[in-house]
Amino acid sequence: MSARSDLALERLRRTAEAAKRSSGWYAAWILFRREIKRFMIILGQSVVSPVITTLLYFLVFGFSLGSRLDEMGGISYMDFLTPGLMMMSLINNSFINSSFSFFLTKVHGSVVDVLASPLSNLQIMAAYTAASLVRGMLTSVIIWGIAAGFGANTLHDPLLTVCFMVLVSCAFSLFGLATAVVSKEFEHVNLVPNFVVVPFTFLGGVFYSISLLPGAWQTVALFNPFLYMVNGIRLGMTGVGDVSIGSCFLVSGVFLAVSFAAAWYLLRSGKNLRS
Repeated sequence: MSARSDLALERLRRTAEAAKRSSGWYAAWILFRREIKRFMIILGQSVVSPVITTLLYFLVFGFSLGSRLDEMGGISYMDFLTPGLMMMSLINNSFINSSFSFFLTKVHGSVVDVLASPLSNLQIMAAYTAASLVRGMLTSVIIWGIAAGFGANTLHDPLLTVCFMVLVSCAFSLFGLATAVVSKEFEHVNLVPNFVVVPFTFLGGVFYSISLLPGAWQTVALFNPFLYMVNGIRLGMTGVGDVSIGSCFLVSGVFLAVSFAAAWYLLRSGKNLRS
């Protein structure tokens, strides 16, 4: 009786294991692990390089300009600068990780294997977004630690800060995935960080408060969605910002919804994937 019971339990265990392995979410977990391993292998390029670049911004702007400015927005310039540089790094790394990784699967032809797997479009999006979130948060937290070493006091509301960082990172991860689907060459992927992300973040109040701008240009700045992302993390880290935290979450949430819809639609349509 005991032998039969053990045999039945073994069969049940094997059935459960087989069901687990055939599950799309298990495959999504495998894809997520593969993406983590990919950017960890090139850690110098994926994490160390952007951190060093941001460190140079700290040295150039934080010390040279900061020594001439007592404060910005009622706080020290180093405290003001840190959230902006963190957000710029978060956006860039989240976008680059998903866009270049997925585009490489198209170049190598392995995207066919991903599409033929048990993964649904939602599960593919979840795997790439989660991996990009890890990379984006990792670089940002390292920069946060470096800023603290320079004397920045940016611990106003850590929970709000992390929640906002997760929201923005997921939005740009999905935006990067959508960009990779429609791109046909590496130059197309590069267009977004070079001609959209960098200019709009620089004009989004990373280095200055928009209160310093003339009245008409302040109005123009309010139409820049990156302004709300930069100020969202700044409000969480310092309690100071040019716009309300509600508007920051609203604009970032809308961008997340649009990016999600675009990525899901493009994956579902198979545009530039099955040809």
